[in-house]
Amino acid sequence: MTKQPFSVLITILTFILTILFTLPFSHALGSGATLAVSYASGTVCGLVSGQPTQSIVCYRRGQTISVEPNVSFSSISGGRTSLCGLRSGGYALLCYDNLLSQDSVFDSKRVYFNESGELENIAVGENHICATVVGSGAVKCWREDDGTFQLPSASDQFGSVSSGSGFSCGISKNDSRVRCWGTSTSMAVEIENGFGETAMASIEAGAYHVCGVNVTGSIICRGNNDSGQLNAPPGKFSGLALGAEHSCAIRDPNRSVICWGGGGQFGSNVTSATSFVVIVSGSNFTCGLTTGNFSIICWGPGWPSSEVEGELGLPEILPGRCVQASCSECGIYPLSQKLCYGSGNICSPCLDLVPTLPPPPSISPPPESPSRALKTGLLVFCIVGSIGGFSGICSVIYCLWMGGCFGQKKVHNSVQPTITRAGSSNHGNTSNNSPPSRSATIRRQSSRIMRRQRSGPSSKHPDRAEEFSLAELAAATNGFALENKIGAGSFGVVYRGKLDDGREVAIKRGETATKVKKYQEKDTAFDSELSFLSRLHHKHLVRLVGYCEEKEERLLVYEYMKNGALHDHLHDKNNVERSSSLINSWKMRIKVALDAARGIEYLHNYAVPPIIHRDIKSSNILIDGNWTGRVSDFGLSLLGPENDSDYRPMKAAGTVGYIDPEYYGLNLLTAKSDVYGLGVVLLELLTGRRAIFRNSEDGGTPTSVVDFTVPLIMAGELDKVLDPRVGPPEINEAEAVELVAYTAMHCVNLEGKDRPTMTDIVANLERALSLCEESPGGSISSGSIISAD
Repeated sequence: MTKQPFSVLITILTFILTILFTLPFSHALGSGATLAVSYASGTVCGLVSGQPTQSIVCYRRGQTISVEPNVSFSSISGGRTSLCGLRSGGYALLCYDNLLSQDSVFDSKRVYFNESGELENIAVGENHICATVVGSGAVKCWREDDGTFQLPSASDQFGSVSSGSGFSCGISKNDSRVRCWGTSTSMAVEIENGFGETAMASIEAGAYHVCGVNVTGSIICRGNNDSGQLNAPPGKFSGLALGAEHSCAIRDPNRSVICWGGGGQFGSNVTSATSFVVIVSGSNFTCGLTTGNFSIICWGPGWPSSEVEGELGLPEILPGRCVQASCSECGIYPLSQKLCYGSGNICSPCLDLVPTLPPPPSISPPPESPSRALKTGLLVFCIVGSIGGFSGICSVIYCLWMGGCFGQKKVHNSVQPTITRAGSSNHGNTSNNSPPSRSATIRRQSSRIMRRQRSGPSSKHPDRAEEFSLAELAAATNGFALENKIGAGSFGVVYRGKLDDGREVAIKRGETATKVKKYQEKDTAFDSELSFLSRLHHKHLVRLVGYCEEKEERLLVYEYMKNGALHDHLHDKNNVERSSSLINSWKMRIKVALDAARGIEYLHNYAVPPIIHRDIKSSNILIDGNWTGRVSDFGLSLLGPENDSDYRPMKAAGTVGYIDPEYYGLNLLTAKSDVYGLGVVLLELLTGRRAIFRNSEDGGTPTSVVDFTVPLIMAGELDKVLDPRVGPPEINEAEAVELVAYTAMHCVNLEGKDRPTMTDIVANLERALSLCEESPGGSISSGSIISAD
């Protein structure tokens, strides 16, 4: 009893640390396989709910069949001619093989029995069966045809498995990547390589293809695509069912089902108004368990026309496995006790998991003696004092390092642009008729940053931004001669120049003699770009060399990008055929896209604090002498919000054709706004068309590349939109270009929550580039590319 106060403190500290270090994840994991089909015989089976035993009941040719033995099963799975069930507890696996016969009794065979080696994640393919061992995640398989079935390494651990025709795939526990094995090794290797390093939350195998839901809720498919079964629609999903030539998924959040592939024979009229909790597919039909009354509906060209339309005549089926374990992570499914008949609970699927932590335990200790209370107080004092002392030391070190306490260094604060919405009232003391002083602006912005507890200063160090005089920069550009003008940015005109030491630079000069409002905007853009770039160092971001502030002059100096902007290469009037530019190859276009994506990923995930660019477009992706793409122009950039919540700046900013419609219309700014802009750039790279162009097929009406391209990609007509100057993709390039197209399509979804993260995009583009490098013609090497002057 004397240690109880200490245990209370440990409990409280553990609770606090759990809150701090538990991150919300979006899971697309189902709640268990309680529904299955054996497609050759058109048999549909499920686990009965509301009964003392969760036994198997089946529907076949209008007949309801109760399957013996009448024991509880945790999950079932079906193949071409067989059905297998895993006994509750996982110690026995039974299979039924006479489903094609006319018998109304299914004969069972015991495939596995081991009371000390329980199984889970059963997966029946066309002929073989695989499952994982509880705890170790090791894979066991049975009924391999001729001994050529290759198993994964004994050391591999899997969280889930799914089986197709001659192969199985699983999600590795170690890195959430897809691994495949089996008799059909070429198919297994193709599918595994197709997923590459992408982290997946769940997968489902069809006959010759596999689809999965990644950690953001988007679908990725790999394998055979003869009938368009890989052409997954955009959106968030939480369940999959694959047949031989079609795929289906449960939409979030309304739980309706959408199918694709199969020659367009899977209509949505049956499923559009119905919500489902589980779906399964046979070779060419799909069945689903409805959320309303746990009945089963089947549809598709392979479902016999003589069979009943609508609900099958089966009792209520379990919507998930009945388990004895705790469901604290995602909660208990409603009516679990009734459905499981008191033998456990059904855990709700983790669709959009935001961890809910229980309150700290209520402990009522007996009255403490004064000495015990004193010990507790001293312990609390020591802990709090240690934390406070350490924080104080860190603060002093920080001040000394940044020069903020003693004013010994010139500091450029990380500036959040202050843009006033038109017509809004001014609640401050500053007159609307005169611009605030530059120092006041910086103080206001700096205090805002400190309130957010963000680190953002960048001091004038030798390895950071140099300070130039106006005379130096004027000499470098021949007095800012017109012939040295190479473009314009968010706050001024850009000139090519050469410094005294021989360095070639690009000098961005803020426009002078402008109106007050323009002055404020240009000054803010200057502050923003200087503060961001002076502390960002990445090979795919344009490097800031230095700056100049004299009187009203504001200049920024960058390293010179020899090959200009991506926009100029794509839309140059002289670029009329493949040989006109090095950018006219799919490998090069995908490489530049990947370079830009890596730069944006750095801004979102690794910059401290994170940065939202707000103006991602092809003219802000520059190409250096080695044909490496770099993101430029941070004049509109903002510091990201403190968490993943939406951020509402004072006024939307960006470029028409690239600006996120959710941001423009609702003023909701997130990192997904940059994802939208990059999606438009990807469509530019695929089509060679501008973000907004005049469509000659529509009487010259201005059309966005998004509206023009996305419907054709969704219809499987990608070839109709590809840039003819590049030509048809080569064999391996075709898959790469298709991957880029579907990535772009997901990037330009109307709602930010339906778009992938930059990490997902980088993974897809890395995979696409690797496919291109496998094509005849070799890989891209910056050292082997001759830059154009």
